[in-house]
Amino acid sequence: MARETARNEALERLNRPLRLTRLGMAAERFTRCFWPVWSILFAVFAVLMLGLHETAPVEAVWIGALLSGSALLVFLFRGLRWFRWPSRAEAWERLDSTLPGRPLQALSDDQAIGSGDAASEAVWAAHLERMAARAAKARRVAPDLRISGRDPYALRYVALTALVTALLFGSVWKISTVGQAVAPGAGGSVAAGPSWEGWIEPPAYTGKPSLYLADIAPGPLDVPRGSRVSLRLYGEVGALSVDETISGRAGNEIEPATAAAQGFDVMQGGRLAINGPGGREWAVSIAPDRPPSVEPDGEVEREASGRMSQKFRARDDYGVTAGRGVIALDTAEVVRRFGLVVDPDPREPIEIDLPMTISGDRSDFTETLVEDFSKHPWVGLPVTLTLMVSDASGQEGSSVPMQMALPGKRFFDPLAAAIIEQRRDLLWSRSNGKRVAQVIRAVTHRPDEIIRDGSTYLPLRVALRRLEAGVAAAGGLSTEIQEEIAEALWDIAVKLEDGNLADAAERLRRAQDRLAEAMRNGATNEEIAELMDELRQAMQDYMRQLAQQQDPNQQPQMSENTQTITGDQLQQLLDRLQQLMEEGRTAEAMQLLEQLRQMMENMQVTQGQQGQQGQNPGDQAMQGLSETLRDQQGLSDEAFRDLQEQFNPGQQPQTGESGQNQGSQGDMGQGRDHEGQQGQGQAQGQQDPEGQPRAGENGQPDARTLAERQRQLQRRLDDLRQNLPGAGTEPGDAAREALRRGSDEMGRAEESLENNQLAEALDSQARAMEAIRDGMRSLGEAMAQQQQSGQGQQTGQANSNSQRDPLGREAGTSGSFGSEDSLLQGDDIYRKARDLLDEIRRRSGERERPQLELDYLRRLLDRF
Repeated sequence: MARETARNEALERLNRPLRLTRLGMAAERFTRCFWPVWSILFAVFAVLMLGLHETAPVEAVWIGALLSGSALLVFLFRGLRWFRWPSRAEAWERLDSTLPGRPLQALSDDQAIGSGDAASEAVWAAHLERMAARAAKARRVAPDLRISGRDPYALRYVALTALVTALLFGSVWKISTVGQAVAPGAGGSVAAGPSWEGWIEPPAYTGKPSLYLADIAPGPLDVPRGSRVSLRLYGEVGALSVDETISGRAGNEIEPATAAAQGFDVMQGGRLAINGPGGREWAVSIAPDRPPSVEPDGEVEREASGRMSQKFRARDDYGVTAGRGVIALDTAEVVRRFGLVVDPDPREPIEIDLPMTISGDRSDFTETLVEDFSKHPWVGLPVTLTLMVSDASGQEGSSVPMQMALPGKRFFDPLAAAIIEQRRDLLWSRSNGKRVAQVIRAVTHRPDEIIRDGSTYLPLRVALRRLEAGVAAAGGLSTEIQEEIAEALWDIAVKLEDGNLADAAERLRRAQDRLAEAMRNGATNEEIAELMDELRQAMQDYMRQLAQQQDPNQQPQMSENTQTITGDQLQQLLDRLQQLMEEGRTAEAMQLLEQLRQMMENMQVTQGQQGQQGQNPGDQAMQGLSETLRDQQGLSDEAFRDLQEQFNPGQQPQTGESGQNQGSQGDMGQGRDHEGQQGQGQAQGQQDPEGQPRAGENGQPDARTLAERQRQLQRRLDDLRQNLPGAGTEPGDAAREALRRGSDEMGRAEESLENNQLAEALDSQARAMEAIRDGMRSLGEAMAQQQQSGQGQQTGQANSNSQRDPLGREAGTSGSFGSEDSLLQGDDIYRKARDLLDEIRRRSGERERPQLELDYLRRLLDRF
């Protein structure tokens, strides 16, 4: 009883899906059985509507009719033979096969065993209820109408495509002429007189459909210029004729008016008539096609890197096909002074292709022209920008010339800006070559006082010599030499402006100078933002360098007038500085920048006065390495000056070239130390430790003297390496390995100096100084580890992390969490910082956390 009830209820709910499934099965069988029938019908109707039977021979029409009729009957008979209407049981089976566990079959089953047993019957009833619940979820089974296996060549789609083409370009009325084609003369009135047909096809770029003239009533007719007219005349020759004045043809181009097939393009307004029985006449006029237009959308925007962007808007009736921008020098507005006094060399205007929208309608669109002209000699000079666009018909439109100064990369370093100005003058006219060489020679007269990056001095001198040689040549300065020198000057200026300075303090001063220069020159907000980012990064590097150089065993002595500033307060000062510059309050911004500069200098003095007494072995080794590095830098400077003498023989050394900045002990080398400060000693009259003069003839150091001093520096470095603390630890071993590499490079430098190979010696000395710096960094890490282990042994908590905050700092002594100690040292700090940032991002993405915590995490991500 329970089974019958569940089955009846399931059947009542399954009536609709069962009926739809059955209809779908009938559609499947109908499609598979009769698809050739409708394919043949589609093909036959397409042939008739296109009028192909009218031009074909009568025999071909008869053969086609017999073949198509026979095939239609054969496939129709075969389809009727194969087609079977699906039964209810078949639909039931298909529906049941789509359900899990075949619940419909289960409802039809009887209990095989356990009849009469109450427990067994209860289980069976529960099973039926479960199957009835599954059956209640039944939905119709979608029919499978795919017949690609029966029609592998897709003939049905070919026939359908032909029918659609006939509906678009043919005529249903042509089906009535099939009788004429099969039995000529049986048509009566149509066969008795002439007929015609014609089309007008507008150009493809207009996107307009073709016009069938037989369906257009006589009267006015607007068509685009360039439309193609095709006419066909049927019947007795001469019964119909064409009369037109719209093609503009003349002479031999004109076809006979009674020709059976005629074609021409509409080039002007006029009259189109078909004279004769059933003829018509139209007054054809040219549809308006306005020329395209383009106009700038806003002002030119310049990015901090020098790249410019200009938005523009273009419009046309049928769509813009191409566009270009022309930048021409506005000679009348150029201030003719300095190197611009002479007449410029002929230079073609700048032509650039305008970007066209890839997707969408080109009849009205907005795009952005983005280009970088930083290397062009017209940068900063007044120019005119003219935008031009064209359409498919060849019409052009242009914008009103827009006056502007050609954007490009700005140089805030004074020397870099001067070099770029001379590069512009050189490219302005080759006749400026002599003047440019004189200016560059005058600017670089005292290189130690002007050129911060010594690596740019030699390339600049090489470019200068190359320029002077080109000017002195018989034919004057050639175009090839002009371009070569201009490219070299560009590279030198970029290096001076954006060079990677190794010393953090120098990098900080450089960033402050560039920012001050930008404020004085009225930089844009983008340039200010870029320079502020550079200042922030330089300040962070400088603070990190101070933290590494600070003696971990000594606390700085604070006086009652000492002021402290936290990282957050420093960040607030920088944000305030950027805000003042963006608001145009230059005076206040300059005052705040000067205060920030003084604060950094005082911080440097305070740090430099620490650690002068009570030093441990690690501090002594660090100080010895610092002195060795400083002396090596001074020795390298002297070798560099000797190399300069090779290029400028007989030139007197400038002030500060031969004696400034001696080593800490006064016996190793002169030049600039790695802090950029100058010493007070002079080269002449100084002696080495053995009491022998260090200079050669005329008080100038020779290569052998430099080699001897290089050997003494190598011995001092070897002694420091042998007595280096931190043996057995990974940082200590790394420091020893770095100093070993430095000693080897010093040995190579000594050999090069003995052979008077100054260029090779400079390279070896540079590698030696880099190795010493690596050793100092590793030694600092080793000292930090020793300090941490020593503090852990004293407190009995060497392995406990409970007294450190998440950033690795010791807990404060006054009850606050965190202290003013430096963060964990070494390369591992970057991994820890990255892991910490990833953890913050992960937690900020967990929406189930309290909103207060999510807001805090978001503020952390915004800041870092």
